[in-house]
Amino acid sequence: MLIAGFPAGAWGTNCYLVAPAAGEECVIIDPGHQAADGVAEAVRKHRLKPVAVVLTHGHIDHVASVVPVCGAHDVPAWIHPEDRYMMSDPEKGIGRAIGMPLMGELTVGEPDDVRELTDGTRLKLAGLDFSVAHAPGHTKGSVTFGLPEAADIPPIMFSGDLLFAGSIGRTDLPGGDMAEMLDSLARVCLPLDDSTVVLSGHGPQTTIGQERATNPYLRQVAAGQGASEAPRRGM
Repeated sequence: MLIAGFPAGAWGTNCYLVAPAAGEECVIIDPGHQAADGVAEAVRKHRLKPVAVVLTHGHIDHVASVVPVCGAHDVPAWIHPEDRYMMSDPEKGIGRAIGMPLMGELTVGEPDDVRELTDGTRLKLAGLDFSVAHAPGHTKGSVTFGLPEAADIPPIMFSGDLLFAGSIGRTDLPGGDMAEMLDSLARVCLPLDDSTVVLSGHGPQTTIGQERATNPYLRQVAAGQGASEAPRRGM
């Protein structure tokens, strides 16, 4: 399997291109702020053919390049219906105006083809089988994407802003909810095998085993305790 990832834009949001191998079809995950050039470079470098964009949630740092990326490759974008409004009205997702200098760089709106995700959906794209888990808490429509273990490759979870190395996504923006976040961590993350590789929306990769042992939020959820006061991340 080929996973080409890079941090993009003002928020350093991780964008991923996932394919069975170089020279094949690929899926683009979270093309955020200023990600279009990085996507184009990865497509050229690995000789990839994008077939879809999939989005972990609707915050502008994860969707800002959806319109140009989908337009360049004539592909659909998949998003949970509860976050779809943010594609056209990103300021509602962060509760304030982003600011004119930044807004001047963004192409706000929906691509021509938008498809909606639901919990438990299985997306068969580019020869890969993605599982979708609804994971509200950071936003109402947050989801994770999972890939099963295959050959010598461990299972993978693209966690968006649900789970980070050592932390979780913030819950103080519109649509955020700490109780929902803790429930999502318990329901989506805790059942996963320790070997599951976590590729998150910000920061380095980790594993479920590492986070189960060291992440204060996941440890407290596992112990049935309340929310930690440790710092949270994400836009």
